Amino acid sequence: MSTVLFTHSYFYKLDAKQWRFKQPYPPLMTLQAAALVREAGFDVSLFDANLKNDPQEIAPVWQQAKPRYCILVDDGFNYLTKMCLSVMRDAAFSMIREAKQAGCTVIVNSSDSTDNATRYLQQGADYIIHGEVDETIIDLLHALEKGNPVEGIHGISFTKNGETITTPQRPVLRDLNNLPMPAWDLVDIESYRAIWKKHHGYFSLNVATTRGCPYKCNWCAKPIYGNRYNTRSPKHVVNEIEFLLTQFQLDHFWMCDDIFGLKPGWIQEFNKIVKERNLKFKYKIQSRVDLLLEENTVGALAESGAETVWVGAESGSQKILDAMDKGTTVQQIQQATKLLQLHGIKVGHFLQFGYLGETKADIDATLNLVLSLMPDEIGISVSYPLPGTKFYDKVKDMLKEKQNWSDSDDLAMMFQGTYTPGYYKILHRYVHNRYRMQRGINQFKKSFSFDSTSFRNVASMIYNTPISWMNGYQLNKLSRV
Repeated sequence: MSTVLFTHSYFYKLDAKQWRFKQPYPPLMTLQAAALVREAGFDVSLFDANLKNDPQEIAPVWQQAKPRYCILVDDGFNYLTKMCLSVMRDAAFSMIREAKQAGCTVIVNSSDSTDNATRYLQQGADYIIHGEVDETIIDLLHALEKGNPVEGIHGISFTKNGETITTPQRPVLRDLNNLPMPAWDLVDIESYRAIWKKHHGYFSLNVATTRGCPYKCNWCAKPIYGNRYNTRSPKHVVNEIEFLLTQFQLDHFWMCDDIFGLKPGWIQEFNKIVKERNLKFKYKIQSRVDLLLEENTVGALAESGAETVWVGAESGSQKILDAMDKGTTVQQIQQATKLLQLHGIKVGHFLQFGYLGETKADIDATLNLVLSLMPDEIGISVSYPLPGTKFYDKVKDMLKEKQNWSDSDDLAMMFQGTYTPGYYKILHRYVHNRYRMQRGINQFKKSFSFDSTSFRNVASMIYNTPISWMNGYQLNKLSRV
C-alpha cells in the first residue's frame, strides 16, 4: 500500500492567546483518521503542526516520508478549528501548495474546507471531504489506489473540467465503538508533557466520548456532525482512559465533547466502571445546565474525578437566551452553578456578548449573573457568525470583507451590533476587571490568609479597580454613540 502523510493546520504558536495558556492538546481527529487508514493497510506518518513555528517546517518531511498522499485533517474536537481562524486557513493553504509541489495527492477535511471547498481546491487540493472523515477517506483512498472513478463516493468535492463537483452528503457514523483507538504512537507525547508540567505541574490529554449535538443553538457550528448525537459506550471510553494512564502516566483528561454524557445514565455507568477499576484521574468537561440538574448527575461527576465543568451560560438575560434558541433558563444557570460548587467541582462560564437585539440591560444582567455566582473561570466572546447557522443567515447581509477572526484574540464584531466594535472590545476587558475585583472582595469577606491564593486575589483586586473605573467610563461614553 502507498505511503500517507497526515497533518493539520492548527499551529498554537500562530495564535498568541492560546499559546499563552500553554495547554496544547494533540490533534485527536487527525490521529483517529490516521489509525483508520493504517488499519486499512497504508503506511502512515504524521506531521503534527501543533507545536511547530510555521507551515514551512513541513518542508523536510517530503524527502523523509516520500508520501503519495498528503491528508490534512483538522481536529474537529478543537472548537477553534470550527471558528475557521484566517491565520490557520493561510497555514492550510501553504501546506497544500507545498504538498502539491512535492507531487502528492492532497486531501483535506475540516470545518472551513467543508464551507469553502472551491477555495481549497483552487489552492491545489485534489479532494475535499465533507463532514466526518472516517468512512469517506477509506473509500476515497481505495478508489484512488485502484484507479477507479470517485464520482460515486459520497461526501467529497473535487474539480472536473474546471468545475467544482460535490457528491451527495454521507450519513454520520453511528457506531463509534467500532473505531480503532487514535494513533497515539505517532505523537511526540513528551513534548506535550514538558509544556504541561512546566507551566501547570500536571499533564493532560484529550479524549472524545461523543460526536455531535442534538440541540439547536442557532449560532453554533455543526458542519461536521450536524444535529445528530452519537456516543461511545462508557466501557469503551474507560478502556481508552486506562490505556492512556498506563502508557503515558498522566494526571488529567479533557473530555473534548460538545456535551459530555448526554445519554441518560451514561455518566452514572461511567462512574461505576471507573470505581470498579479503581482508576484515579481528574478531568474537565463541557455540559449544559439543564442536564446537570438531572438526578445524581453532578454527584456521579464528582465521584468519577470531574474537576471542572464548563457550561454555556452565554447570557444573564432570558430574552437573549431565547433569541439564541438556547433552550435553557437563567434559573438553571444559577442552580447548576451552585450545585457544582456544592460538590467541590470548579465551574467555567462561557459568555457571549453582542447578539442581535442585546441591550445595555441585557449586558448588565450578564455581568450581575457572573458577579453573583462567581464561577471559577469565565470565557468571554462576541457573537461570531459561522456559515451554515441560522445566526449567520440573519446577519450575512451585514458582513463585509472581514468574515473570519485572524486568531482567537481577534474578537472583532463582524456585523452591526447594538454598539460599536470598540465598545465590545472594552466590554470584554471590563467584565474581566469586575470579575477579578469581586474575587478580591470575596477573599476579604471570607477571611484573608497569608497564602499565595489570597495574595493573588487581593493584588488582582487592587490592580483591576482603577482599570475597571476607566473602562466603565469609556463604556458609558461609547454607549451614547
